Amino acid sequence: MEGQIASLVADELAAPVDPRVTRLAAAIAATHGSAATAVLFYGSCLRANVLDGLMLDFYLIVSDYRAAYGNAAIALANRLLPPNVFPFEANGLAAKYAVLSEADFARLASSETRNVAVWARFAQPSRLVWSANEIARRRAVAAVAGAAPALIAAARPMLPERIDVARMWESAFALTYGAELRAERGDRAGSVVASDPERYLRFTVPALIAAGEAATIGRDGMLEFARPLTSAERRRGAKEWTRRRVEGKLLTLARLAKASATFAGGIDYLAWKINRHAGTQIAIRPWQRRWPLLGAISLLPRLLRGGAVR
Repeated sequence: MEGQIASLVADELAAPVDPRVTRLAAAIAATHGSAATAVLFYGSCLRANVLDGLMLDFYLIVSDYRAAYGNAAIALANRLLPPNVFPFEANGLAAKYAVLSEADFARLASSETRNVAVWARFAQPSRLVWSANEIARRRAVAAVAGAAPALIAAARPMLPERIDVARMWESAFALTYGAELRAERGDRAGSVVASDPERYLRFTVPALIAAGEAATIGRDGMLEFARPLTSAERRRGAKEWTRRRVEGKLLTLARLAKASATFAGGIDYLAWKINRHAGTQIAIRPWQRRWPLLGAISLLPRLLRGGAVR
């Protein structure tokens, strides 16, 4: 059954995209020379199939950080606090891309880590829009195939023994949104699943079995787990999610600090993203652009009070 989840992922990653996305991905890869091994496209632009006027989201996978940058400091930052994130623009399209090594991508997309940042994103649809060779393609498929099982395994202690299939995915994604500082509205997890419910239905049984969970799905769309969890297992799971929430929000702040040194215009992007997802009208002042880290931190109390980020 692990082969089945890998097959589903391989087919999904190979699905066609707008040619402009492919060209942009190739341009991103070219900036890092022979170290680039794969580029994946994901996120709201993929789900909505809208590119113009938005910022596209990519992950660039590299063989080695030092080879990717030729700069020891930037490579060390990527190694210690992955990923590094950079803006990119070409042919009228704006994007940002996160950089991970093949080893870090495989680890962070799996249950080997408590941090949700990678496996939560790649449990959702994505596309492999550029790869250096067949070996790189296979490694990318194998890494992404671990994401949905990681999500399900982590969410299992927080789920009831019987649950609607769509609701299972929504609940799992909602848990991950709570483990980062996010600007999305409260219904974000539901909208992610609602964008392609048939996709999540196809992935359900293979992802469950790859996660070591047996279950049956009735004609009414209700999923029932074969083995009920004990109270002790549920308590341990709840403690894990408490740790994820604390660690995840601290990691978000740490990455924000790092991005202030690598992501030109990052605070304007942050304001745009919050305004878009939370319906706010944040305006960035000149001093906040001059000192983006302090500027971003200065926004947090107001955003938290207003519920724009959680």
